[in-house]
Amino acid sequence: MKKEPEMTLKLKVTEALSKDVGRAYARMGPEDMEKLELSIGDIIEVAGKRKTVCKAMPAYKELRGRSRIQLDGISRENAGAGLDDSVLVSKITCRPGTRVVLAPITITPADRDLPYIGSLLDGLPVREGDRIRATLFGSRTADFKVESLTPPGPVLINPTTTLVIGKAGGVVEGRRPAAVSYEDVGGLKPQLQRIREMIELPLRYPELFERLGIDAPKGVLLHGPPGCGKTLIARTIAHETEANFFSVSGPEVVHKFYGESEAHLRKIFEEASRKGPSIIFMDEIDAIAPRREKVVGDVEKRVVAQLLALMDGLNKRQNVIVIAATNIPNALDPALRRPGRFDREIAIPIPDRHGRLDILEIHSRGMPLSENVDMGHLAEITHGFVGADLEALCREAAMICLRRLMPEIDYGLSTIPYEQLAQLEVHMDDFLGALREVEASAIREVFVEVPDVRWEDVGGLREVKDRLQEAVEWPLKYTYLFKKAGIKPPKGILLTGPPGCGKTLLAKAIATESRVNFLSVKGPALISKYVGESERGVREMFRTARQAAPCIIFLDETEALLPARGAGGSDSHVSERVLSQFLAELDGIEELKGVLVLGATNRLDMMDPAVLRPGRFDEIITIHLADAEDRREIFAVHLRDKPLAKGINPAELAARTEGLSGAEIAAVCSKAALSAVRRAVMAEIAQEGTGLEQVLILPEDIEEALHEMLGNQEN
Repeated sequence: MKKEPEMTLKLKVTEALSKDVGRAYARMGPEDMEKLELSIGDIIEVAGKRKTVCKAMPAYKELRGRSRIQLDGISRENAGAGLDDSVLVSKITCRPGTRVVLAPITITPADRDLPYIGSLLDGLPVREGDRIRATLFGSRTADFKVESLTPPGPVLINPTTTLVIGKAGGVVEGRRPAAVSYEDVGGLKPQLQRIREMIELPLRYPELFERLGIDAPKGVLLHGPPGCGKTLIARTIAHETEANFFSVSGPEVVHKFYGESEAHLRKIFEEASRKGPSIIFMDEIDAIAPRREKVVGDVEKRVVAQLLALMDGLNKRQNVIVIAATNIPNALDPALRRPGRFDREIAIPIPDRHGRLDILEIHSRGMPLSENVDMGHLAEITHGFVGADLEALCREAAMICLRRLMPEIDYGLSTIPYEQLAQLEVHMDDFLGALREVEASAIREVFVEVPDVRWEDVGGLREVKDRLQEAVEWPLKYTYLFKKAGIKPPKGILLTGPPGCGKTLLAKAIATESRVNFLSVKGPALISKYVGESERGVREMFRTARQAAPCIIFLDETEALLPARGAGGSDSHVSERVLSQFLAELDGIEELKGVLVLGATNRLDMMDPAVLRPGRFDEIITIHLADAEDRREIFAVHLRDKPLAKGINPAELAARTEGLSGAEIAAVCSKAALSAVRRAVMAEIAQEGTGLEQVLILPEDIEEALHEMLGNQEN
């Protein structure tokens, strides 16, 4: 029987979606699928240095019409192709497999796990020599090498296929087990792209740089808060470039004998050069290369000097790139931070909402999630969470789910029955419960848990609410419109007005409603008796806010922190230096992006005029005492959840409370409720605690509280 010539397309490889990892999906543009006469789910052969089989799926809009094929790290490995390599794609027929022999690479599963692993691999196309992955509960993975297939050739695993676990298979054709690929890194696509340019190109295509007549980059410094993925990026790059990876942690380099530390470093660099292409990864580099002028010990100075010589000495390094990671880049010796040593410094930021969603999807990939789990909502409410925090959140949610199973476990059995494991399901409540246990590490020292205050909890002040929404929520929701209009969102908003009119309450409401990070700063907490410490506190406050952007810094009682210069009675001039530092941070040469300073004061006359100009506090919003309509709304808010007797009318009360502030109206409602509780307690005592007495606020309770408040005001 003569075989028809098959249609072949040449496509460029690009990274897959994180949710597709391990599913052998090959996503292509519909126009490419049409050329190959493919339907969704058809089996295709992908040929790079090797050949593998995948399922054809349509790509999302942004990758259509670009002759691209999305393959995950496992499929790329099986096809022997890296990112941006070209592969040949053709349609093939794939028979159902009757028997598949797998050799475990990472973990050897027990016999009872086989039905569960079989269910995970159901529908997967495989060919001999491929690596396949089953994502187990949590973020654990089981990798296998396909040893043999019946019938021979590419087959499709289905429910009738017999899975046989053979002997441990070790490494697939010289490749490392349990490797991480680009799909395992979430929320850092722009940073990964920049690092790939610096590292992959020189290691894979050194001739490009020779042709251009320039030296390849020597080193990359990654800096960012702890847990944001610096080490993960280094390991991913090392695996994807198939380079040798040498990991150096700071303390293991330092030895007690003279000259041993330097010899250790030289040995690492020599071995890396000999086995090139290589990547040397130095974690916590600030431990071995601190600023020499600030170091007391002699060992660190010699280690820094040796590192400088190795990175940019007389002997040229060939095929060796140094990646260093630190969360305090300013502690490094300045000589290291020049081109020729660390050519590029890349800041790894705290992930934004989209980044958090990516990371959550990666870490919940193998979890049996209930239908009510809304990852989008979790991503919105986890401000300030870095990758490590989100991993801990998923783990804690899984632990809460496991605790439900604990009472049913028969501890007499050596293993938990598969039926019980199959019942496990992680619900949205488990994640919300885990949120109470896991804190955001990036802004843990300064993060404030904002009370859940909504706009409807703020009575009246409609105009002020609208202006705050324009200043805070609009720049976040409608960034593109601000860009089109060519304007920048305000940097600072100052709320001013008499005490008790709702300035702090509005700040709480905007923090809750805008769902951005919220740092509350108390003026006196920044003032220190040591020279320079107060200014350092202001710098640290703005640095943390920049890291956690979008962010609101809330300064209550702003006049205490930023008084008019020359008004201070002391001769130490601390407040003047703090003010100067604040002005430089808010509107200096270094631009402040994604940070809004929200101030509240009732003494505008005491503040320095330099703070109040446009460009610093762009808007000064005066909050006046509530009018009759506002007072009616405030009464309605504060009486909303209270047990009221008939005859209490908020509109009537509002008409009688001219001149009262929102705080005083809240106090009237609280006092009336306390009178009702007092009456109920006395009745309980009289009836010897029968528990039948109800709490009810009567009109006379309100009258009494109102009379007392108005009397105090007259006095």
